[in-house]
Amino acid sequence: MQKIKTVFFGTHDFAVTILQGLLGNPLFDIELVITQPDRPAGRKQKLQASPVKIFAEKNNLKIDQPPSLKNYELGTLNSELFIVAQYGLLIPKSILDAPKHGTINVHTSLLPKYRGASPIQSAILNGDKKTGVTIMLMDEGMDSGPILTQKEIDILPNETYLELDSRLAKIGSDTLLNAIPKYISDEVIPQTQDESQITLCQKLSREDGKVSWNKTTEEIYNQYRALTPWPGVWTVWNDKRLKLLEIKPSEKKIKPGKVVIENDILFIGTKNSSIQIFKLQLEGKPSMDVKTFVNGYRYIDKTSLS
Repeated sequence: MQKIKTVFFGTHDFAVTILQGLLGNPLFDIELVITQPDRPAGRKQKLQASPVKIFAEKNNLKIDQPPSLKNYELGTLNSELFIVAQYGLLIPKSILDAPKHGTINVHTSLLPKYRGASPIQSAILNGDKKTGVTIMLMDEGMDSGPILTQKEIDILPNETYLELDSRLAKIGSDTLLNAIPKYISDEVIPQTQDESQITLCQKLSREDGKVSWNKTTEEIYNQYRALTPWPGVWTVWNDKRLKLLEIKPSEKKIKPGKVVIENDILFIGTKNSSIQIFKLQLEGKPSMDVKTFVNGYRYIDKTSLS
């Protein structure tokens, strides 16, 4: 099979793994990498390049960073295939349909479950035991195109978003590289999604990280696993946001929201037991381990959190 002239669309760490796999495969000629514009980051709001841009620059790939693809011109490229992985901007139909073989997306759920912006987080948040990757053709809809292949995996009991994202990236890369030659040679026939099985997931906001102590320990722990590092999980203490940076479930029975300190160990009660806190950050303060926090705010156990 001749080399496939390819344009890659991606932004985040997951996409780096996919691009790395394509670059290391002799079947693909990466003509262009399209990634999101540099964004302000950190306290100083210094412009920061996306992980994909950093990787592409190191590998001397041609890069473009349009703020929008609404009126984007592909120029003189004669690409045969577009591949998308965690790109994050809307791609219009005129671009999706431009290459000979269409546009393939690596989606991190078993479609049609979890169409939308947060499939990995949603699976963990909902306590799912399984997830996977879907290699699909893109159309105008949101993750609604026909499926080429899927790979199902178990979600490990303590697996966090970052860990699962990284694992799915490796699986997604292998699955994609295996699927494309079969698709190009018509060995794989794209399958229409079952519209009756659709579930949707939304773009996350900071408010999604607020903990309700009336939920069960498992629900709160799933929230932590799904939303760390962003938007992170947090509660309110003395009218200040208190981020919970490292936690684990505990069997100690405590009233919901009540703080208990025992030998510099901090527990917060839940609906059915409690959560043990190891690392946290009070609004306006640096992150700290729980012993440092307890020594500085000893009277925290005289109140309940909201």
